[in-house]
Amino acid sequence: MSPSRALLLFVALFALVAALDASAGDADPIYRSCVAKCESSGCVGDKCFQHCKFSSDGKPIDGPWYLQEPLYLRWKQWDCQSDCRYQCMLVREEERQKLGHKPVKYHGKWPFKRVDGFQEPASVAFSALNLAMHFHGWLSFFILLYYKLPLRPDQRTYYEYTNLWHVYGLLSMNSWFWSAVFHSRDVDFTEKLDYSSAVALLGFSLILAILRSFNVRDEAARVMVAAPLIAFVTTHILYLNFYKLDYGLNMKVCIAMGIAQLLIWAIWAGVTRHPSRWKLWVVVVGGAAAMLLEIYDFSPYQGYVDAHALWHATTIPLTYLWWSFIRDDANFRTSTLLKKKK
Repeated sequence: MSPSRALLLFVALFALVAALDASAGDADPIYRSCVAKCESSGCVGDKCFQHCKFSSDGKPIDGPWYLQEPLYLRWKQWDCQSDCRYQCMLVREEERQKLGHKPVKYHGKWPFKRVDGFQEPASVAFSALNLAMHFHGWLSFFILLYYKLPLRPDQRTYYEYTNLWHVYGLLSMNSWFWSAVFHSRDVDFTEKLDYSSAVALLGFSLILAILRSFNVRDEAARVMVAAPLIAFVTTHILYLNFYKLDYGLNMKVCIAMGIAQLLIWAIWAGVTRHPSRWKLWVVVVGGAAAMLLEIYDFSPYQGYVDAHALWHATTIPLTYLWWSFIRDDANFRTSTLLKKKK
């Protein structure tokens, strides 16, 4: 994980925990009454929902057994409650807008407008772009190492951190993939996968920060550093998935790992003579600036783009610069080792 994404992730988690405590929208009596009526009648005004005629497993409440909800509707897991909440939210926000009131959150989320069933379309799009940027960065890193830089006689690279950055690239792409899925449909399954993949990336990024900044090249020493952190992260992920999805605990764990790696990278950038250390500084400072988008949260413009979506957008150029630094580091270390060999 780049330093900017580490910083922004635990700020986002802090904002999420605060939002989950209470939301003005779902406490509104008019909204609650609308949802209750919809769940019993299946309609909000003239708009009725097919989901309200089926149970959660897609079987009809009243009717023959062979009548089932179409699979193309069931896969998104929209049900009677979620559709009623969504429509009542839109109706209530329209009423509030006419009265001159500002948008409020419902069940911890801003009133987003769906696009083809996607819950937060802008965040989905920006998450997908981050995924593409990490794939581009990882692929360009791979091409540089194996097709542009010289290799050892046994066809291995001179760069000592090759495999670590490969794993980092795969974990990053996995994390952004589940981020896109989670923002497209927020359910328990996608939430756990999004949180788990983010924690796994944070943990490995901390390991990588320690190994690179302290120039740990001995395999035994690397195992000694990585083993306890891997054990801790694995235990934490299992706890979240199979015991309790504790938002407060998860926030503390992410903050601890995020601050630790930020300090490591920042201190290393300050003492090293690495020719591309300025790129590392830009990523750290840029991430801190982008953090303001999470602190000064605002409602989605036209129901689509909110502060969190813009945060996802800011990580796109920072990711490009981060992978540029990684490639520069591979060049720098390879040239240094070749000079020593001569």
